[in-house]
Amino acid sequence: MSVAFVYPGQGAQAIGMGRDLAQAYPAARAVFDEVDAALGESLSTLIWEGAPEALTLTANAQPALMATSLAAMAALASEGVEVTHAAMVAGHSLGEYSALAAAGALSVGDAARLLRLRGEAMQAAVPVGEGAMAALLGLDLEAAQDVAARAAQGEVCQAANDNDPGQVVVSGHRAAVERACDLAREAGAKRAVLLPVSAPFHCALMQPAAEAMEKALSGIEIAAPRVPVIANVTAAPVTRPDEIRRLLVEQVTGVVRWRESVARMAADGITEICEIGAGKALSGMVRRIDRSIATRTIGTAEETRAAAQALLEPRGD
Repeated sequence: MSVAFVYPGQGAQAIGMGRDLAQAYPAARAVFDEVDAALGESLSTLIWEGAPEALTLTANAQPALMATSLAAMAALASEGVEVTHAAMVAGHSLGEYSALAAAGALSVGDAARLLRLRGEAMQAAVPVGEGAMAALLGLDLEAAQDVAARAAQGEVCQAANDNDPGQVVVSGHRAAVERACDLAREAGAKRAVLLPVSAPFHCALMQPAAEAMEKALSGIEIAAPRVPVIANVTAAPVTRPDEIRRLLVEQVTGVVRWRESVARMAADGITEICEIGAGKALSGMVRRIDRSIATRTIGTAEETRAAAQALLEPRGD
């Protein structure tokens, strides 16, 4: 059995995430401490005791989700499971930074600072209320792209996340996205739902944020990852530091090609995917993409112990 580790993106955050990992594993607690030190504030207190609306702010949610994923990785390592147990890793949007940090390409502190900046830059790129995102359920990527193109009418409206065969998220100017919802329903979508997000991620309106990330990444040391990372914008493995840097910039405005990323993992022989950190959203997507792939979530101390026992079991295959 060949395993991949994957890391969630925005929307998976919840107050209390990672707390029992930090209580059960000193190495997990050390990750939260490292993130707090890197940001110069107690993000861990917000994660465990704060108000949900504060944690949901993009600039907080992004480093918080990364911290929780890396704490889960530290807990796994305490049980004897290293990242090299996986044949490859991947993350959804901000989760790509978690994947890179887990694989040793980025330090935890640099990942935290980059994600704080990324969240702030994405929020600042478009005035609140001018942009929107919507999930089109029941349309594939080609149909969603057609809807987005017809809805644009001189504004920006693009496919942002190709999550699974029946879920594509579009992003852009609010009026254009609202038109896309109407057109999607006419095209046979089961549902077309505006998402509760504060900015239109992964579309051309994020170009100012891409430029901010290009400047920030130019001063960051990136190492070759210990295992290949499936990049969001290419749905293909990346190992060269210069290519990782370029793709992280492209990712800000590019499509998150999650459906294709999972299909690539399956084509490369992955038979089990472990979702590391908060929530279960990616596991649901994986099942809708390829039911032959087993899924496992690792976000609590109990799940960590069970996963380590299963992953370290001698296998006959």
